[in-house]
Amino acid sequence: MLYPNSIVLTPRAAACGEVVLPGSKSISNRMLLLAALADGVTRLHRVLDSDDTRVMIDSLGKLGVVFGESSGTLTNAGAQPQSNEDNNVLEVRGVAGRFPNTGSAQAPLQLFIGNSGLTIRTLVPAIVASLSQTGGCVEIRGVARMHERPIADLVNGLRAIGAGIDYLGEEGFPPLRIRGVRLMPASVITVKGSTSSQFLTGLMQAAPLLAMQWNQPICLEVEGELISKPYIEITRAVLKRFGVDVTSRQTQSLSYEIAPQSICAAGDLIVEGDASSASYFLAAGAIGGGPVRVIGVGRDSVQGDIGFANALEQMGAVVRWGPDWIEAAHPKHAGSASPQLRGIDLDCNAIPDAAMTLVVCALFASGPTTLRNIGSWRVKETDRILAMATQCQKLGVKVQWGDDWIRIEPSGQLTPASIETYDDHRVAMCFSLASFGNATIRILDPGCVAKTFPRFFEVFSNLCAQAVPVLAIDGPTASGKGTIASMVAMDLGFGYLDSGALYRIAALAAREAGISDDDEQALASIATDMDIEFLGQTILLDGVNISQAIRAEEVGILASKIAVYPSVRGALLLRQRDFARRPGLVADGRDMGTVVFPRARLKVFLTATARARAQRRYKQLIDKGFSCNLDDLSADLEARDARDASRAVAPLKPAPGAVVIDSTDLSIDQVVQAVVNAWHCVSVQETGQLT
Repeated sequence: MLYPNSIVLTPRAAACGEVVLPGSKSISNRMLLLAALADGVTRLHRVLDSDDTRVMIDSLGKLGVVFGESSGTLTNAGAQPQSNEDNNVLEVRGVAGRFPNTGSAQAPLQLFIGNSGLTIRTLVPAIVASLSQTGGCVEIRGVARMHERPIADLVNGLRAIGAGIDYLGEEGFPPLRIRGVRLMPASVITVKGSTSSQFLTGLMQAAPLLAMQWNQPICLEVEGELISKPYIEITRAVLKRFGVDVTSRQTQSLSYEIAPQSICAAGDLIVEGDASSASYFLAAGAIGGGPVRVIGVGRDSVQGDIGFANALEQMGAVVRWGPDWIEAAHPKHAGSASPQLRGIDLDCNAIPDAAMTLVVCALFASGPTTLRNIGSWRVKETDRILAMATQCQKLGVKVQWGDDWIRIEPSGQLTPASIETYDDHRVAMCFSLASFGNATIRILDPGCVAKTFPRFFEVFSNLCAQAVPVLAIDGPTASGKGTIASMVAMDLGFGYLDSGALYRIAALAAREAGISDDDEQALASIATDMDIEFLGQTILLDGVNISQAIRAEEVGILASKIAVYPSVRGALLLRQRDFARRPGLVADGRDMGTVVFPRARLKVFLTATARARAQRRYKQLIDKGFSCNLDDLSADLEARDARDASRAVAPLKPAPGAVVIDSTDLSIDQVVQAVVNAWHCVSVQETGQLT
């Protein structure tokens, strides 16, 4: 997936609806590694497709783990539950604790883990255990930020049992070289718990292999306070699915005991939704009205980050729970006695990732919010305390912070700002919520969300659009959909979106900038950065009136060509959904009901014969002073129809449940009346009111 350099989020009015969560990153990567270490075949359903899971899969593949090619691909983040993607299965053929490919001292096996802390911290102990049996040499590197993230606590724990681990750069940080050496059996392995719980997770997942090698139980003893303890409970729960029991004890210190036991193939496993990702949408419900329901986690979840919903409830949001869903709404929209969210003082040790979202929730509270025990933020993808504080200041908010705390005092009115994301997916997703503050927010480097949620902005914009009644009208070129849509919008008192105009504007801007029609990345960038104003029937591009220029036939042809690119469509998708404002919207195009507004209240597919459409187009152009030929127009329309219907991305077709209207022999007034009648009928069915 290609991303533009930035994404502009215009002020949002509301959010409501449902979001099917992507698979949990934490659970996906734990299951992937344990399935690889197991003896036998495991089939994983709904594995998250993201940068972090891909580097885990790539690393395991280089180590010799085989993934079933015929079982499907990874499920896309945010996929609808009815989609075929949700049925995909990733088959993992376990290696019984011994990786086949391990390199040598002369030619070490090279692994690249990007900026995935969980991948390196869980792979290293597993590789140490495997190489102690097979020999070999493996080197692990990442991006520059990964080489700044501490790993000494884990390395020291492994060196204590004889592991051959060398630092290839600065002491205490990746990159690392792991040499195959015989380990010294130990009944106790000690690891510090104050920096990251992932060190303990890595040791816990490798411990069954070591216990079997040494034929004795292993006790993992935590030195000091263990942060993010709920993540260890995830590790224990996943290990149990692979036949490994982990016993915990709390005496003078916390410890976990693993007896000699094999990691067994688990058959079929389903990855539950990502609770950290749920926080952004639950917050959208609490800030933007709601209700917003996330599907994939609920009261039965093993993930500690579901505690975010409890924090929202403390702030005054109305929260409801089901076994696999959570719903949140703003107090005033849910009949609560309190009309506003309120500030809180919270220890966030148990929800370190989801707690970041509370920073932006605090911008909309009636009083200050203090988040404590968040020191682990400093050693994540970036220094998250500093990042969140400085970006909040850009919004005009007073912020104070220290080594393990942050305090936010809401200002009441946010300042438009460009948000620096520091290549941190959670910073980008958190600050998307600031667009509810009546300020335009530009998110720089939005592609960083690919780390855990590649389709985040698409899903977020759809959630906001669901809060507005939408009538989507699709159809081929010159079917009359623009004329009909604008008249229906006027009749209903709704806003109007001519989506085709956006593609024509992008085409015109690209042509004037000298961009080739096959340069997808450049086309996507210009589609994102266009400065457009709609003033009634007048359209301005960079302050210049282009209302007539975009209607030229060559511009329309170019628009059809660039519309096949996924990144161009993605760039314009957010702009199109931004038109959804109350009291409602009538949108016309080619994929309004299928892609842009899939939950529109009413979907209409307007069509006519190619000859009838050519005659209409001919009259339009002649009336506007353009020269044209009817036969050429007819041939061009047929070619466009074929191109639009056959493109891989968002092909032209009636949306499921759409009302199909053939306007060949109908007057404009007859078509308008048919659409308006259908709208009133659907509105009464859904709301009980005539709208």
